[in-house]
Amino acid sequence: MRRALGIAAAAVLTVTTAVPVVTAAQETPTERSAAADVIRRMNELERSLALPQLVARLTGRDARRDAVVARARDLMDRELLAMADDITRHPEVGHKEERSVKILTDYLRAHDFDVETGAAGLKTAFVARYKKGTPGPNLGVILEYDALRGTTRDFHGDQHSAQGPVGMAAAVAVAEFLSSSKTPGTVTVYGTPAEEVGAPEAKTTMYEAGVFKGADVLVRSHSSTGTQRSAAGFGSCCMNIDVVHYTFAGAPAHQLQAWEGRDALLGVIELFNHIDALRKNVRPEARIQGIITEGGRAPNVVPDRAAAEVWIRYPDEVYLTQVRNRVNDAARGAALATGTKVRIDVDSAARDGISVAALNDVAFAYLKRLGATKVEEEPGRPVPYEETGTVATQIPGVGVTSHSSNGGYHTFEMEADALGEVGHHGFLVDAQAMAAVLYHYATDAQYRTVVKREFDGLKGLYGEYLAALRGAYPLPNVPEPTGN
Repeated sequence: MRRALGIAAAAVLTVTTAVPVVTAAQETPTERSAAADVIRRMNELERSLALPQLVARLTGRDARRDAVVARARDLMDRELLAMADDITRHPEVGHKEERSVKILTDYLRAHDFDVETGAAGLKTAFVARYKKGTPGPNLGVILEYDALRGTTRDFHGDQHSAQGPVGMAAAVAVAEFLSSSKTPGTVTVYGTPAEEVGAPEAKTTMYEAGVFKGADVLVRSHSSTGTQRSAAGFGSCCMNIDVVHYTFAGAPAHQLQAWEGRDALLGVIELFNHIDALRKNVRPEARIQGIITEGGRAPNVVPDRAAAEVWIRYPDEVYLTQVRNRVNDAARGAALATGTKVRIDVDSAARDGISVAALNDVAFAYLKRLGATKVEEEPGRPVPYEETGTVATQIPGVGVTSHSSNGGYHTFEMEADALGEVGHHGFLVDAQAMAAVLYHYATDAQYRTVVKREFDGLKGLYGEYLAALRGAYPLPNVPEPTGN
């Protein structure tokens, strides 16, 4: 079945159709209203790029591209779908992905890549550079491979198990083409662990250590419940996130004389009660989610230490700061109410990245032509190719997302689909589309110029965008209480 799909896809690649103009659009009505002038200029930039004509030209007849795409498909069919299945059946959570990393790096070494493990001081991070690369465009491929932490078992409910094989199929196919055709350029593969763990996220750590230095473009794949593309603009996959740790300190006592102590667990419980109480006074797009990470050791001892981890999310970082301050105040109030003390540690985990239509639209055109299913024709909200925003604000890139699951994200159903036909077909399509995008970036100087012009233009507008939002969320004036 996979072979038949691949043959059909190769034929479809020679058909040319135009795509609609993509306009920039932010996520919430408040953002669109407050930053209307910035968004107007973003839309002017997008229209000036003539992307429908560019996409039509790139996706026309091209025998060399078809050969690169066919090589990526062949690698998936013969070797890498089976590898994805194997990693799916052996899930490893963040920073413990030793088996998965060995499988991936052994494969890259066998295909002429030099591999450096322990990148940025992270045990399961790596960088693999193509040995036969030459000066020219540096094409980057991001791989993820960590599993979700489950209560009954760890599992690949986000299909990160396939990201490595999919990315390697594209990387190897394009690297071989660069070498055989003597096309200037090289390929670098970045193994980024622990995406699901939270702050500090590995990509940010790796970026700050200079690991991504020299990359001209970055691509990666991800599981999806539909075949999608992002609008141009500023955003994040899962909203801007602050990961905050609240540690409460109390005093121990026997539970039969609990009044002699101070219950730190009660402080945590009151924190969650206070969070529930403030939900109606924060904007509906906000999300506040948390768990108790420590709650005491013995029922007959008043806990003198308890802790919670809370993820606070909002579509932009300006209002996110207000929400975080409200939750911090809730923690301080919980401590006062319970006679405990609280320490607040804030880790910034994710911020907006830049979504580039010149890359998104080309990838989406190939996904459709290669037979992706559940196609969503209209572009969605701006979503960059990686979650932290750290890399996606500095290096242009694209996240390739064809339909690979009928289950929801972070579910056992999505893991099961990774081993079945829907997952295999999505992974096959992703690998071929990624190879096509990298091929065009390496061989078409005009395309590289358009990508750079769009990325630099959007990057230059981001500061103005945030400045416009700072006046969009006025705080109410709360007076002092008065008498009768």
